[in-house]
Amino acid sequence: MRISRGSAGGRAWAGAWGRARRWAGRPRLIPRTRRGRRRTVQALMLVAVLALAPATWLHAVADSRVRTTADAPARDVVVVFGAGLWRGGPTPYLANRLDAAAELYRAGKAKVVLVTGDNSRTEYDEPDAMRTYLVERGVPDRRIVSDFAGFDTWDSCVRAKKIFGVDRAVLVSQGFHIRRAIGLCRAAGVDAYGVGVDARRDATWYYGGVREILAAGKAALDAATEPDPRFLGRQETGVAEALADASER
Repeated sequence: MRISRGSAGGRAWAGAWGRARRWAGRPRLIPRTRRGRRRTVQALMLVAVLALAPATWLHAVADSRVRTTADAPARDVVVVFGAGLWRGGPTPYLANRLDAAAELYRAGKAKVVLVTGDNSRTEYDEPDAMRTYLVERGVPDRRIVSDFAGFDTWDSCVRAKKIFGVDRAVLVSQGFHIRRAIGLCRAAGVDAYGVGVDARRDATWYYGGVREILAAGKAALDAATEPDPRFLGRQETGVAEALADASER
């Protein structure tokens, strides 16, 4: 039986044939030759290695320096990184970090708490919210120093060293972030150990873990190029004054 080109069946057959010819003319995603396929696999493996290299670097420089509040070394300064506000107060993730910092202070493992976060808008003030939370948990206000320009981890680390004169510190953050914090602060010249606090494994936790894989690349670039923070400013004496107050008592 012949199919007329003008019939419905003929038109459908012609359309299918035309699509097949167009598809055949497109570049093949999988090379035809064994050599081509081998090169494709090698290229994919190289991409995977390069993508994972920054995370591997962070684990190499930080794994041995991750501690708990119980076995963290004594340091004059503990640094707490901001983690967002909720209705004017710390988010649960930030509250966990601050609780760990307060525990380190009460245990005599730190004399001063440096809170570093975002205050780029008048209605959003992480350091003041962090200070209030710590004071409510027994940390004296005079032992808390605020960095209002800790816009990201690299900025916080560089400012801790260059602006506040911190040479050694214990850093506090969630487990998925603490290695990046240690790696960047060490690259900035701070002899840093870190406490990775526990966190409930909710959607935020999983998002943070995935984000760290991507953020590791920027961390490696920051450590290699050492850019200035978004805002550097003049040196501040807050940490030195707080330490002096601690030594007088």
